[in-house]
Amino acid sequence: MSHKAWMKTVPTENCDVLMTFPDSTDDHTLLWLLNHIRLGIPELIVQVRHHKHTRAYAFFVTATYESLLRGADEIGLRKPVKAEFGGGMRSFSCEEDYIYENIENELYFFTSQERQNIIRYWLENLRAKQGEALHNIHFLEGQPIIPELAARGVIQQVFPLHEQRILKRLMKSWVQAVCEAQPLDEICDYFGVKIAMYFAWLGFYTSAMVYPAVFGSILYTFTESDQTSQDVCCVVFAIFNVIWATLFLEEWKRRGAEFAYKWGTLDTPAESIEEPRPQFRGIKRISPVTSAEEFYYPPWKRLLFQCLVSLPVCLSCLSFVFLIMLGCFQLQEFVLSIQELPRVLRFVPKVVLALVVAACDEVYKKIACWLNDMGAR
Repeated sequence: MSHKAWMKTVPTENCDVLMTFPDSTDDHTLLWLLNHIRLGIPELIVQVRHHKHTRAYAFFVTATYESLLRGADEIGLRKPVKAEFGGGMRSFSCEEDYIYENIENELYFFTSQERQNIIRYWLENLRAKQGEALHNIHFLEGQPIIPELAARGVIQQVFPLHEQRILKRLMKSWVQAVCEAQPLDEICDYFGVKIAMYFAWLGFYTSAMVYPAVFGSILYTFTESDQTSQDVCCVVFAIFNVIWATLFLEEWKRRGAEFAYKWGTLDTPAESIEEPRPQFRGIKRISPVTSAEEFYYPPWKRLLFQCLVSLPVCLSCLSFVFLIMLGCFQLQEFVLSIQELPRVLRFVPKVVLALVVAACDEVYKKIACWLNDMGAR
């Protein structure tokens, strides 16, 4: 089922995050997950819909404004403060909600990206209790339910929905606009700071490339054909590029800091921006730093897994590829040494090598994902 087909089923205002299931999903699985979401995350509003053509089910998930305010407080969402209270950006607090701009306006206080972040945070941190199981899936105590079901294929996909009204406006002011500045603030409000910062850098880089392009074109035009002139121009252009690169980096540092201050991420530590990985498994303990309950995985276990599992598996994969490559080379030499063979058969070793590489690529991809999940606990 495509994203676009689901997007057309209900208005975006009634759904922020969509969760779809394979058409073979039974009613017991849907009811089990629905009850867990409603009991574990009472802030969410979940509507169950059935697509009559594909016979697939989906959960349309949203939340009330009051619930989103509590969620913003929970994740420490940074919002602009009114000028009479000092201005700037500050982590949202329900106890002092009156100090934030547009707090009275339910439609404009949260952007769609902020609403979706809060809801996905709740969904990804829905934890299992001890001994819980769904069919043949047995959960660990405190294990995130939805990421595990998505990894097992029980949940097909979980993704935020677009707002067609905002997309059409961005299409006109951004995609279809010619020789106009990018609407970076609108991009930030809709897609988030990371996406907006990327396009801000991309636009700045594209504009900065005009200077070496123009200077290089001038040098190329007036450079004579003799070797001495070409060498001198190369040296001059190299010196220009060194100066240009230095100025480019320093100017982007200043420009990036302006955007970070404007969008409220300048004084935010990097580890606070990233959400904790829901797939992390460990033992519960009280953090010696924050005194809050957290999952802890001993470093010695991670190091032991890397030395006894990751390293041998990687070396075995490399050795296998090396031996296969040598075998194909030997086969190639053997085939070429037989003059009576048809010309087409001389390509057989190369075809075999290509097939082996394609097969190994799929196998190694799964091995790499497994090693990453196990070793990054």
